[in-house]
Amino acid sequence: MKLVNGFKLMEYGKENGLLLPAFNTTNYEVTKGIIDGFDAMGLGGYIAISSSNLKLSSPKIIADMVNSVMKDKSTPVSLHLDHGKSFKDVKACIDAGFTSIMVDASHLSFEENIKEVQRTVEYCHFFDIPVEAELGAIQGKEDDHVLEEDAKTSSEDVREFVEQTGCDLLAVSIGNVHGMELTPNLDFPLLDEIVKKSSVPLVLHGGSGIPFDQVRKAKKRNLIKVNYGSDLRQAFIRTYGKAYEQNHNEFNLMGLSQEAVKNVMGRVESIIEEVNVK
Repeated sequence: MKLVNGFKLMEYGKENGLLLPAFNTTNYEVTKGIIDGFDAMGLGGYIAISSSNLKLSSPKIIADMVNSVMKDKSTPVSLHLDHGKSFKDVKACIDAGFTSIMVDASHLSFEENIKEVQRTVEYCHFFDIPVEAELGAIQGKEDDHVLEEDAKTSSEDVREFVEQTGCDLLAVSIGNVHGMELTPNLDFPLLDEIVKKSSVPLVLHGGSGIPFDQVRKAKKRNLIKVNYGSDLRQAFIRTYGKAYEQNHNEFNLMGLSQEAVKNVMGRVESIIEEVNVK
């Protein structure tokens, strides 16, 4: 199946009452595990890669890899740039065939964040590609970026930000964190205030550490997308770590890689099932 446009995927999610998971990839094995998991569950979502992970490859390599695995699949999947840190990365990803974009200018001032998102929206909408923006800062470790400060989204800024930027999804900071080293504590009263002010659906980053009952609770508050990365990376890395602990002379890379794909796939399946329990 061809990659699905991000707007179409959002329509699919809304029509079917789904919370769309976004799974971050880094390499071929994780990519295959994610897409196999989507297909096995028969429910669509996003496969994503962040700007920082593009240091290991390129947008075209990622897109070619994803398209290769998707050839014999029948589940709707969008290829998403996660935490796009530069306009250069945004353009390169669109040129490569990405179907959904996030621009993360949350580290800038409110005014500069708006300007950067506006520029990205204007460009992406020319190609009918939706744009996710972030308001507020999410504490924790995202790949090689560490943010110690927890700056929650201000509900008072939401309406102006969405109207001024023209973004199609809004990632919010409500006590969610990146990575597995900090404990998330979702602020539902704040989320309720944000929902009142936002005319676009919301996104929650840092899903790996959030209890599923809280994710499902947030789903009822105009949440359309939740991001997972650390869960899958742990499943992948532990496959090789366990093998090394058992045998320091282990060299069966092919066998371990196939096992890693299955382990990632299993984690994807369990997450999809949990976030969309009726």
